[in-house]
Amino acid sequence: MSPPPATAAGPGRPLRCADAAGHRADPRVGTAPPARRWLLLEHRGPWPVDAVAGSGLDPAVLGPLTAAAARTATRILLIRRPGRSSPGEGPDRTWLLTGPALGTVEGRWRTDADLADALAALEAPDPDPDGPGPSAPVLLVCAHGVHDTCCAVRGRPVAAALAAAHPGQVWECSHVGGDRFAPNVVVLPDGYYYGGLEAETAVATVAAHLAGRVLTEHLRGMSRFTPPQQAAVVAAHAAYGPLAAGAVVVTTSRHEGVVGAPGSRTVVDLRVAGMPGTVQAEVLAVRRPPARLTCRAARDTPATEYQVERLG
Repeated sequence: MSPPPATAAGPGRPLRCADAAGHRADPRVGTAPPARRWLLLEHRGPWPVDAVAGSGLDPAVLGPLTAAAARTATRILLIRRPGRSSPGEGPDRTWLLTGPALGTVEGRWRTDADLADALAALEAPDPDPDGPGPSAPVLLVCAHGVHDTCCAVRGRPVAAALAAAHPGQVWECSHVGGDRFAPNVVVLPDGYYYGGLEAETAVATVAAHLAGRVLTEHLRGMSRFTPPQQAAVVAAHAAYGPLAAGAVVVTTSRHEGVVGAPGSRTVVDLRVAGMPGTVQAEVLAVRRPPARLTCRAARDTPATEYQVERLG
């Protein structure tokens, strides 16, 4: 499906970053922000620009949570169910700690002090390195409109469509990164990021992912890997798939130059399920022309594209 036309900035016509990115055909691959785990806190809003810091949580609770998250490469997001909250909803809220090596740990909280259980889960070691057993998927859709208009305008219809297809597994969430790729969907605990979706393509993409067939058309990357590694893994999914999430594993990487700097190269060794030996990818970092990358940006900024020049 072709991208919608760009919306130019001007009097009465504010810039819409996702429209402009679609018009430029900005590459999505290699743009999943790094994280090892996610701590998700149900918070019905409103969400300020810095949602977690402005959540109103007691600093004596939020401080230890953010410190533990920083130590464990965990990203904290606020979540809420799609649609408007019902006036009859009770005070109990959900927290989730989820990630590829952990699966999903779930708890309930009513007062800020109850988040001591979430802190204990954050500070506990991951289970056996072979990974947990199967966990129910957690589907996040960024709908943080105060942070970026595109996330709300494009994200909420996608969240509603996914919620209809996967009842009880979908949450709207605060800023996940990559506003210009809205709507953004994160499939947890796998940590796969998809962008540039619409309601129909989101439902099809997520259904395929959950069925063990990762589709690459809207795939941004996997947050457990560096950007050039993400590009290599996406290329392997495209060349040898369809494959399940986690079927492509990075074994080693070697860099020429600073990772992500224009002209730098990364050689990535991959293990692909069902294939003998190692697959190798060579990834080149290319600086793109400056552009307005978010609706709120004050100036143009260059982004980096990761081009896979060799795979085999």
